[in-house]
Amino acid sequence: MQRSIFLAAAFFCILLHADAQTLTIPPQIAKTYENGTRNMNGKPGKNFWENHGRYTIAINVAPPNRQVSGVEHITYFNNSPDKLDSLNMKLIENFHLGGHANDSGLGITVDDFKVNGNKATWDNNTAILTNYMVALAKPLMPHDSVQLDITWHYILNTGKGGREGLIDSTTFYIAYFYPRVAVYDDYKGWDKQPHNGGLEFYNDINNYKLSVTVPKNYIVWCTGTLTNANEVLQPEYAKRLQQSFTSDSTVHIVTPQDLAGNNITTQNATNTWIYTANDISDMALGISNHYDWDAASVVVDDATHRRVSAQAAFDDASADFHHSVQFSRYSLNWFSHNWPGIPYPYEKSTAFQGFADMEYPMMINDSKETDLVFAELVQDHEQAHTYMPFYMSTNESYYAFMDEGWATTFEYLIGITEKGQKGADEFYKSFRVRRWIHGKHDKETSIITPSPDVKFGGGNNAYGKPSLSYIALKDMLGDKLFKKALHNYMNNWHGKHPIPWDYFNAMKAGSGKNLDWFFYNWFYTPSYIDIALDKAEKSGSSYELSIRNIGGFAVPFNVNVEYTDGTTDTIHQTPIVWEHDQKNITVKVKAAKEVKDITLDGGIFMDADETNNKWMAK
Repeated sequence: MQRSIFLAAAFFCILLHADAQTLTIPPQIAKTYENGTRNMNGKPGKNFWENHGRYTIAINVAPPNRQVSGVEHITYFNNSPDKLDSLNMKLIENFHLGGHANDSGLGITVDDFKVNGNKATWDNNTAILTNYMVALAKPLMPHDSVQLDITWHYILNTGKGGREGLIDSTTFYIAYFYPRVAVYDDYKGWDKQPHNGGLEFYNDINNYKLSVTVPKNYIVWCTGTLTNANEVLQPEYAKRLQQSFTSDSTVHIVTPQDLAGNNITTQNATNTWIYTANDISDMALGISNHYDWDAASVVVDDATHRRVSAQAAFDDASADFHHSVQFSRYSLNWFSHNWPGIPYPYEKSTAFQGFADMEYPMMINDSKETDLVFAELVQDHEQAHTYMPFYMSTNESYYAFMDEGWATTFEYLIGITEKGQKGADEFYKSFRVRRWIHGKHDKETSIITPSPDVKFGGGNNAYGKPSLSYIALKDMLGDKLFKKALHNYMNNWHGKHPIPWDYFNAMKAGSGKNLDWFFYNWFYTPSYIDIALDKAEKSGSSYELSIRNIGGFAVPFNVNVEYTDGTTDTIHQTPIVWEHDQKNITVKVKAAKEVKDITLDGGIFMDADETNNKWMAK
């Protein structure tokens, strides 16, 4: 109900001010400016706050038994100005229950629950959804903390309908596995968005210590830093791991030949692998007793010479994963030095062969691919998510375009260096644009629409359309100014749960330009791409082109002029041509010779109807 009111209010404001093309703000968001938690200058307000936690988690797993048993201690800090009478607990594993009673073992079962050391009420019969409100005997006051102790278990999912679960009988990918305190933010309070399998996630930035106990000869790959390698690995493998931290070349830490010896780990009945990670939104891990382990490293920060570990865990038969470490080295280096041009912020990235093609902090769960080009693209995309959502801590369940749209953009930009401009353009068009642009457009939804409320074309709203908006803005501002504005946004809002208006305001401030018309056009209107060249009139040595914007989006395009002697000219038009009128414009181009024809070409900004893009001289 709250979401529907939020959306209705937002769209009422949009309609009210449509002619002015102002970036109207829903009432809940407007209150953040009144309260001083956010600022129209694109920075957090003087009263900005965010809550966070310290999580100490210990889990036990013993394949092929699929039960995951855990004990966790949470210290949750309330930095808000509000008194909290209850806590909303996220139980993402309950997605597998489908809202039904827990008779399958798949959802979280809490065996013991304490608040500040005192036994507290937890009803597993009602805690069957992905949100569960826990009443506190004593309110959590502003700037105070609460201690939670939870003992729980669940049965790992066997299907491939989620983003975690059984890979094979002795290989598990474990994610979203622990009860956590939901985000409590300054614009809608508790995050109560249900997880339905399609939408993604929204987490606080927390500190973690995770201990994973598994049988001997099982290896654990996880978010964060392995703090006890010498205790869980035999000396030779601990040595290889250490060597990989300074090696550009791939170090084969564990090979099929090594695995055959069943002597990789310390030969205790069980070993406990301990990982730590700070200032991060989540933990995920993979375990196996038969996966190869490759690793190398790469310098991501020239000023400090900081190296990042690039690792891969995979079945030896997966040919593409033998390239994974070097794929990672390239992407981590490129993203750090080019786009977004911020050094990779974490100590490690591990690609784990699974099935979800999904990102997690410092972890990737990717399917094996026979096409190496596609395998690299998928890995690039998931690596790019390091920045959006993890580094920025965006609400990807509510504003997916702040997450997937950027990863799609960075995937395209790095693809230019991997496949060349022509190859990257064709790949982007075929994979991200063609199906949308050649579909029906009578039910287009404005990108600004919250993701849960997008009924048609949700993938387009999350991936292709916002990505095109980011690329169009880059085209209009130029690389230097666009990067300055992007860094202004990212530096201001790193880890602070930015929302779309923070992006709009920070980009305006960072570029020094009023971009309201552009953001209104791309985010507030249910547009698509279709421009038409209605006529071309000769005026001296120039032609005046009358161009109509049928689809509505303010896109860049090329004017391709072919002369009667067979030569051609290309005149590029950035989206700035649409600043004052997004429906009809006149563009003047010089013609050096006698013209045969003139064609409008959007490149990756594919046109829904190209039949009206060409003018022929009589």
